Amino acid sequence: MSRTRQPSRRTVLAAAVAAAVTGAAGPAAAAGGPAAGASGRAPARPVDHHSWTTYRDWRSGTAEGTRAVAGRSPGLVIETPAGRTDYTDPHTGTTAPWEYAVWTSPVHRLTVPATEAVVSWNAHTPDGTWLQAELRGTYSDGAETPWYVMGRWAAGDRDIKRTSVDGQADGRSTVWTDTLALDDASTGLRLVSYRLRLTLYRRPGTPLTPTVRRLGAMGSDVPDRFTVPASVPGLARELAVPRYSQEIHTGQYPEYDNGGEAWCSPTSSQMVIEYWGGRLTREQLSWVDPSYADPQVCHAARSTYDHQYRGCGNWPFNAAYAATFDGLQGVVTRLASLTDLETLIAAGIPAITSQSFLKTELTGAGYGTSGHLMTVIGFTADGDVVANDPASPSDEAVRRVYLRREFENVWLRTKRYNASGKVVSGTGGVCYLYFPAHPTPRQREALAAVGVR
Repeated sequence: MSRTRQPSRRTVLAAAVAAAVTGAAGPAAAAGGPAAGASGRAPARPVDHHSWTTYRDWRSGTAEGTRAVAGRSPGLVIETPAGRTDYTDPHTGTTAPWEYAVWTSPVHRLTVPATEAVVSWNAHTPDGTWLQAELRGTYSDGAETPWYVMGRWAAGDRDIKRTSVDGQADGRSTVWTDTLALDDASTGLRLVSYRLRLTLYRRPGTPLTPTVRRLGAMGSDVPDRFTVPASVPGLARELAVPRYSQEIHTGQYPEYDNGGEAWCSPTSSQMVIEYWGGRLTREQLSWVDPSYADPQVCHAARSTYDHQYRGCGNWPFNAAYAATFDGLQGVVTRLASLTDLETLIAAGIPAITSQSFLKTELTGAGYGTSGHLMTVIGFTADGDVVANDPASPSDEAVRRVYLRREFENVWLRTKRYNASGKVVSGTGGVCYLYFPAHPTPRQREALAAVGVR
């Protein structure tokens, strides 16, 4: 399970003042849509997830040396570099020259004025290339945030060490590793819109370029809550997702967050990647000690490691890793209830959920955690949650069944009491969704139903 190194990261905005979200009132519709409330309309969703993915999207932004690529898999590449700069890697001390090009999105006005925002991207970065993603928001009083760096990323770690950037704040909002959060949501201040900026880098003289296929952000204003409304079971189905334990990797490669004990996020990511058919080659795994079982989990840990956070739990880095596999996309978002998860499972899409709880709050887990990722793969006939929980002693023991009401609460709440009785934050329904680059109509419908397009 994850060790939370910075207690205030992620859901600092859990104290947001907002109207309570209506709980799902009935089972998922046969078509896979969310349940409607008493008025016949779907409950309000406190999340706005928006992405740029199409050729038209890439053409809509402001390009400084970039070019939109058309075709079945549209994207953004360097055409003619806009300039050259030196970058000193803070984790190696190495300074190197880089050519760069920049793309800035149009303004996106949030349908939900937000207390928190998380950026995610999908890209191919050949050796000798990398990217930086930034966000600039507009507050509800008209002022703007600085351009906040939301990640410096490459699929590999030979050119730069992928990293979040600490120390970013303007007195009203702060970046906590991968999450931009307002400092005091009780004032009523919100983010009402944002722009994203991509800077693509390559070594001078090379024709290679990063190719970005998806760029987006999730803005949210999840109510302050210790408990959430109960949803009504509406699906019994289980997906055949591979099972991997993080615990069998304890002590392996301690340079990546002290080894497997903290690898819940990459282990969960690898399970879902392989569910969709993603496989690593023998060459890619050649660096792993051949005596280690499931070497792909070691590779996932190395490929998601954030050298500033010093952990493998950076949410966008995990989604970006998943999208390095051909035919896959990955996003970070929030869901509103287990009904949303049922909608996805009905379409064959598992979800990686983030939660924190005391040992007594999740029957059968056998542990407590300040932050842990697991993969929801289905529901029993009684509506209980079937999860692949990587905090298990063996691969065979990974499949767990957790009581629906308990799981829903520890995942969706934004406030909880820790073992010392202190009020701390919860994740408020955060999840990673990995899905095909070209979803089936039913998968597309399910994703749209939970706010992902």
